[in-house]
Amino acid sequence: MAGPRRNRLLAEQAVPADGEERKSHPPGTPRRGRAVRSVTVNLAESPLGWLRARGHLSARQFDAGERLRSDWERALLAPSVTMKWDAPPMEKVARGAPRPDDPTIAQISAKRRFDAAAAAAGPGLGDILWRIVCAGEGMRDAERALGWPARAGKLVLGLALDRLADHYRIG
Repeated sequence: MAGPRRNRLLAEQAVPADGEERKSHPPGTPRRGRAVRSVTVNLAESPLGWLRARGHLSARQFDAGERLRSDWERALLAPSVTMKWDAPPMEKVARGAPRPDDPTIAQISAKRRFDAAAAAAGPGLGDILWRIVCAGEGMRDAERALGWPARAGKLVLGLALDRLADHYRIG
């Protein structure tokens, strides 16, 4: 049991409120500011985290990819696994403007941010971003699906993440 735990790349991440930036801290590192809550995550869980942990991506590129993935998840763009069994509301519909924390408004905003970021990446680069960052495909699988030669994906992904970081104004 000690072997698999030793290979884990763990970091503490603050769970931000909407609109705040996500920051990663190695365990035991002091944090500036006050986080609402934090979780310990395995950085090698996602293909993007795996590439970052091995020095293939800069912190800027990783943060840009994480922001794109966050918008992807908030917009609920991933296919649903099961049927939604939520009952429709039975009470009268309240009149007036929708509340700012209405999930539909947050979902629509995230979809707009995702579409703007994908457009900023440019034609041809959105495919690799979606496959690696959003769908969580491994680099080898993404290269094979796109019909690219081996090791071309890392270079193209780096270019796409740089454009994404410029779009998000990540310094």
